[in-house]
Amino acid sequence: MITYPILKKSVCIGVTAPSSGLEKIQHELLKAAIRKMEAKSYRVVTGETPWTQGKAKSAHAKKRAKELNDMLQNPEINLVFPPWGGELLIEMLEYVDFSRAGKKWILGYSDVSVLLLAITLKTGIATAHGTNLIDLRGDASDQTTAMWEKVLQTAEGEEIQQFSSEKYQKSWDHESSSPSVFHLTEPTVWKTESGCREEAEGRLLGGCIDVISRLAGTPYGDVTKFRDTYIPGEKVLWYLENCEMSAVELRRALVQMKYAGWFENCSGILFGRSAANTAVEGYTAEDVYREMAEETGAPVFYDIDCGHQPPQITFINGAYGKIIAENGSGRILQRFI
Repeated sequence: MITYPILKKSVCIGVTAPSSGLEKIQHELLKAAIRKMEAKSYRVVTGETPWTQGKAKSAHAKKRAKELNDMLQNPEINLVFPPWGGELLIEMLEYVDFSRAGKKWILGYSDVSVLLLAITLKTGIATAHGTNLIDLRGDASDQTTAMWEKVLQTAEGEEIQQFSSEKYQKSWDHESSSPSVFHLTEPTVWKTESGCREEAEGRLLGGCIDVISRLAGTPYGDVTKFRDTYIPGEKVLWYLENCEMSAVELRRALVQMKYAGWFENCSGILFGRSAANTAVEGYTAEDVYREMAEETGAPVFYDIDCGHQPPQITFINGAYGKIIAENGSGRILQRFI
């Protein structure tokens, strides 16, 4: 059985940086995001790590883990919300006390997805892959991003539906401001490897493939044990997004995951939009998608709302998901069962 936290109104949010924190020149970004949360009647508690950054991390692995453990074990904190991702979260996993992780949401993406997936696999507690706290500092949020609250407020036994966005952000533009932080200029088009209408359903698992693939073969990435313990006999619906990898790097990561048994009993694979996926000698991301469809026998969806070209749907690791894509758009239903 999967355990689902629930976000309540006027609760306490804990802000810690298990990956990267902010340099002093960036502090106003976090302060602005915190003010937005407080304007929504949330109480915000910040640790020390969000305010420090050096040598590609917010602090030493043990300090990051201690601050995270304290927040996970604090009964007053209902949501742990890192400011953003980073590079080296993986090195602090060995110090995380998974056995004492409380029933509360953790929300984020990019490097934070390493922590999200590890917690769900090891504990059966659902985690949320979606917006960063920093990206909520604007005057408004687009409809896709804004769904994070409704998704996290969904009660166990209930369901919630999200739809593909109308437009997405092709690249980051930090020089010009936008009321919603993002610059959504490009038409969103969900695609399927078959080119036809496709649907798939199963237990959702995933994250940023650049980093979660490094969990394969480790105690923090035992998908087989998770399936046997928490979702026996059920299929897994994977969602993956590529931050920086070329097509061949993406293929290598997927093959490693396959060798580790991650795609056994797979019902489908969802790939997020990516500004990476650079072709190598004519070998493209579309070739990768075709090979994965052939090898798994499952439908493959791509250019969905997930990852480093926002906005993104809030995916719940462990929830029962059903995706339907046709004519360039789509929807995903998540059941908290």
